Amino acid sequence: MIQQLINRYKRMRTERYLNQTYKCQYAFVGMGQHSLTNLYPVLHYLQVPLKYICVTSERKARLIEQKFKGIKATTRLDDILNDKVVKGIFVAASPSAHFSIASRVLQSGKSLFIEKPPCQSLEQLQELIELQREFGSRVAMVGLQQRYAPAVQTLKRRLKGEQHLNYDLHYLTGAYPEGNALLDLYIHPIDLATWLFGKAEIVSYFGTIELSTCHCWQDARQSLTVHTRSGSYHLAQCEVLSFVPKQAAIEGVPIEKLLTRRQSVEYLYRHNSFSPTIANNSIYTQGFFQEVSTFVYAVEGKKANVLTDLQSVEPTLKLIDKIIG
Repeated sequence: MIQQLINRYKRMRTERYLNQTYKCQYAFVGMGQHSLTNLYPVLHYLQVPLKYICVTSERKARLIEQKFKGIKATTRLDDILNDKVVKGIFVAASPSAHFSIASRVLQSGKSLFIEKPPCQSLEQLQELIELQREFGSRVAMVGLQQRYAPAVQTLKRRLKGEQHLNYDLHYLTGAYPEGNALLDLYIHPIDLATWLFGKAEIVSYFGTIELSTCHCWQDARQSLTVHTRSGSYHLAQCEVLSFVPKQAAIEGVPIEKLLTRRQSVEYLYRHNSFSPTIANNSIYTQGFFQEVSTFVYAVEGKKANVLTDLQSVEPTLKLIDKIIG
């Protein structure tokens, strides 16, 4: 009996994956290290029908057609925009080119997935929002994958019923000479703070954010501690989310001062590196898998919880504008 249930569960799991088919065609603009490491593997696993890959180099285009059988490589964005079969376009190019490419995609009426940063300013973001309204793109998503990370999703649900006291967020990396650290790197922790705690207003102390490229890439880290009335949450790298409940008190006197008690730690989410399943892959725990699949499902007209539409990124860009001054 038990073996029958196990076999049935395995069969259902396999059939669920095989039933994930797609009617639309897609294209990808860009082929850098980030795309190859985090986005293309998800597309391959989901078997998303990718018709085009657009790059700036003719030589790279020829190599792509050798490597990716059945995919057309092009250096002309118009080839994709003029193809009525293509409904959704992923863009992960040079950050400085994102606004221009995103504008053209939205003007074509096709759905857009644009990697962070989607543009270089709040004003440009508002232009993109208006283009989506004007030309009727069904979906326009920004690649801020941490919102989709399981640990972050769990933390947001838990904080919904909590009274927040303060938070402490650290994002520490090595030097970043190749781009704009504020828009290319710090947009992630800034977006995490605005998404979890709402728009930032300088009214009183509520939390601190440390952003730095003065550390080391070998030991780069992101951590968030949130103190609430009931206890403290700690999120480390989107890999572990723990909760330490506040010790009880009698008439304001902490019981731990009177009695020796062990401090309990509740693990709300923890990356399991032993079992090599999709759910335990870093692409999944960091949120890349969920954000790509959400975009595809939304384009296909299936039920999808889009967390990173263009309008939702406005608080993040507003805060960045304040930091720039």
